[in-house]
Amino acid sequence: MLGSGELGKEVVIELQRLGCEVIACDRYPNAPAMQVAHRSHVFSMLDGEALRRVIAEEKPDLVVPEIEAIATDVLVELEAAGQRVIPTARAARLTMNREGIRRLAAEELGLPTSPYRFVATEAEALAAGDELGFPCVLKPLMSSSGHGQSVVKTAADMAAAWRYAQEGARSGAGRCIVEGFIKFDYEITVLTVSAVNGIQCCPPVGHVQIDGDYRESWQPCAMSPAAWAEAQRVAKAVVANLGGHGLFGVECFVRGDEVMFSEVSPRPHDTGLVTIGSQAWSEFALHARAILGLPVPPVYLVRPYAHSVALLGHGDGVPVVSGVAEALAVPESQLRIFGKPVCKGHRRLAVAVATGDTADEARDRARATAAAIRITVS
Repeated sequence: MLGSGELGKEVVIELQRLGCEVIACDRYPNAPAMQVAHRSHVFSMLDGEALRRVIAEEKPDLVVPEIEAIATDVLVELEAAGQRVIPTARAARLTMNREGIRRLAAEELGLPTSPYRFVATEAEALAAGDELGFPCVLKPLMSSSGHGQSVVKTAADMAAAWRYAQEGARSGAGRCIVEGFIKFDYEITVLTVSAVNGIQCCPPVGHVQIDGDYRESWQPCAMSPAAWAEAQRVAKAVVANLGGHGLFGVECFVRGDEVMFSEVSPRPHDTGLVTIGSQAWSEFALHARAILGLPVPPVYLVRPYAHSVALLGHGDGVPVVSGVAEALAVPESQLRIFGKPVCKGHRRLAVAVATGDTADEARDRARATAAAIRITVS
């Protein structure tokens, strides 16, 4: 496992249920997935030589990226030499930055997206904003959890947005994407699993983002039959092109019956945490089955579920969680406390998950559960 965060932790548990030996890797010790793996290695995933050395030492059957920030050129070389990379080294490389996957979706596959321009300087970003119109969205090509992402309301705001993008980029300052601001009714994630017995989509997951970071998701998300059919077409086209087996999180904007591709992660998705209770098989169980070459059964909804994020306001140190008893007093609620050993700044440290007779009831319960949690640092 390359990357050992909270989603990787769930994947490790599912793989071990199927009898696998799992080695977790991350840039810091005692990361969540390391706490449940057989053993671990600490190094930067962007350090190509360290990555090559650990893979040569462990001789894994599968290399499973759990984050985007990886030396993907090394993965490409290793795959060419016979190493299996999940889902493929090409998928890991294309989705590492927004330029590769946006060009694939819009220019090669012809899928509808927001209008966009790639820029290398603040002046180019300002020119792109003038061309696409304000407000627009500025994002680093490589970032996660909304870091460096801004809605630029006017030309006068571009300088500050550019500085923030350069500070928030995952691998240092660099190129960005400017996207035209589009009106949409809602956003969804189409969790799409590719396995030996074909490609299928889980019921749609609705989600809410604040400052580019996910705060809430629910399943099912109400959609028209036409919009859902189009969303599945878009998701399956992207996943089929990327190739390989595994669970993909395909993000889309929906306006009426129109669906526009946004991004894709070739791994379990943050918003898919709802599937730990909503489906017969969670996104993590589906990912484990698919990457092991096992057939995946038809996916169906068991009960509406929602998740709401518990965030640390601000602070650096060891996270301390309280309010658990109050949170779990909410009917049909669960918690996933990630167990991150340290926290720096504004970080997601736990999620509340709840069910209900309807998606709206599940959302209300998940919010109430998350609101009871208090996180401080010591």
